[in-house]
Amino acid sequence: MENFFTDNPSLRFHLYHPLMEKIVRIRENNFEEKDLYEDAPADYEDAMDNYEKVLEIIGEIAGEIIAPNAERVDHEGAKLENNEVKYAPGTVQNYEALKKAGVIGMTLPRKYKGLNIPILPFVMSNEIIARADGSFSNIWGLQDCAETINEFASEEIKAEYLPLFPLYGYTAAMDLTEPDAGSDLQAVQLKATYDEKTNTWYLNGVKRFITNGDADISLVLARSEQGTKDGRGLSLFLYERKHRAVTVRRLENKLGIKGSPTCELVFKNAPAKLIGERRMGLIKYVMALMNAARIGVSAQAVGIAEAAYREALKYAHDREQFGKTIVNFPPVYEMLSMMKAKIEAGRSLLYETTRYVDIYKGLTHLSNHRKLEPEERNELKYYQKYADVFTPLTKLFTTEFANQITYDAIQVLGGSGYMKDYPLERYYRDARITNIYEGTSQLQVVAAIRGVLNGSYQAWMEEKFNEPIAPEHQHLQNILKKMYDQYIKTVQKIKENHSDELIDFHARRLVEMAGYIIMGQLLLMDAQRDPSFVNSATKIILFGRSQNIAHAHYIGHINENELSYYKTII
Repeated sequence: MENFFTDNPSLRFHLYHPLMEKIVRIRENNFEEKDLYEDAPADYEDAMDNYEKVLEIIGEIAGEIIAPNAERVDHEGAKLENNEVKYAPGTVQNYEALKKAGVIGMTLPRKYKGLNIPILPFVMSNEIIARADGSFSNIWGLQDCAETINEFASEEIKAEYLPLFPLYGYTAAMDLTEPDAGSDLQAVQLKATYDEKTNTWYLNGVKRFITNGDADISLVLARSEQGTKDGRGLSLFLYERKHRAVTVRRLENKLGIKGSPTCELVFKNAPAKLIGERRMGLIKYVMALMNAARIGVSAQAVGIAEAAYREALKYAHDREQFGKTIVNFPPVYEMLSMMKAKIEAGRSLLYETTRYVDIYKGLTHLSNHRKLEPEERNELKYYQKYADVFTPLTKLFTTEFANQITYDAIQVLGGSGYMKDYPLERYYRDARITNIYEGTSQLQVVAAIRGVLNGSYQAWMEEKFNEPIAPEHQHLQNILKKMYDQYIKTVQKIKENHSDELIDFHARRLVEMAGYIIMGQLLLMDAQRDPSFVNSATKIILFGRSQNIAHAHYIGHINENELSYYKTII
């Protein structure tokens, strides 16, 4: 029996991180529901046992059903019939299996029929499912829209809509992008008009590139304040498909993730309900929704990379050339070894970020029910600060790594990797979107550079350098500290130029310098709990050192006057 959770020890390792006890205690509010619901845990061990069982169920469905369906789903894709999106038969089978298992809406509170599972196990499920089929992970991951409803909607809306996810397996979509509003969501023009007679909002306009656009429930960003032109005029609305007031004008023909329908939608007097307060749609609600989506895409990227690595490793052990298996040739084993190191580095960054999100979101939920203690308020600020700067860093590195790993995996197989006889060409096509949607890598840099300039990454490094490291790993810690010194000097030097344009030009290099130090430190800390991570920690630290040296040299030798060369269009 294939099980994509139990066959990957790294997942269980990250599930049982020391911070999980804090996460569970906050999530369960010191287990106050243990006498109210039969499935509520009585203590930490009980809760963790529940999470592990849920992940085992998802892992089995991923290995036994979703993965075998993936190639056929990629070939057949979704279809548009009579203004309705029809999933590929394999996609329907996948979703029905998960619905039957009772794991849809797994993060929702028990009073809405959910499992009240923290964000980390849910993100872990995204990785597991993406390893089986990157396209299906989109449909699965979009149930995170339910968490946004839970976080910001009125009690009436929550009571009406949230139980529909666990009880009936409702699907979801986030309708944000428009033909003239992609990365710049402040330019959204889809119009929301309030009718006092019917006490209803009506939506009119076009949305484009909407993943799973014909979902049961959609969260729609629309301009509710007429005459406005920026984000302050936008609100968030809930639209339910049963109203049939939206035309699916087309399904996009895409390079990859073909099992996940991407729609162009036309709203014609579509009745909708306001989520939260007017004017807060983009400023507060969509930013929270997109940050969650960026974590989900990061998990998708790690899952696809894991699948590609395993396929390449198996082939390298089987394929013989020049009298020996190709895994024994340095150019091949270097590629494979760095694939594994990048996966483990990205995964450590992903789950560290998710833990920060889990704690600050959990404390925010608690603050809606009771007054937080001073220590809890400080923790909320601490973890929210790092969640904000680690989320774009995670999205940047995991998705770029996924593209590199799937590229190199095809190279290991050579001509065979280019053929549809192997799944690597699908992994390669599926990975390509990850560093584009939910904010391109360039936009992640725009968000992450704040962590460089305001000293957040620096403060994190200094704090973690004080954690105990085994004597036999001290040489790695010393390398990281030297990388830190170089990073600080480089940041100071570029700040002294007092040029915003120069900072923007070098932003990616500065962010990557911070990222390699952070990933190296995370893997080094992982190695203190499990020596098997020493190998990847060493490789990422040594690789990161060389990358940072190159970045520092380049930053130090390109000044503002030389930017003109890069502006020249030939």
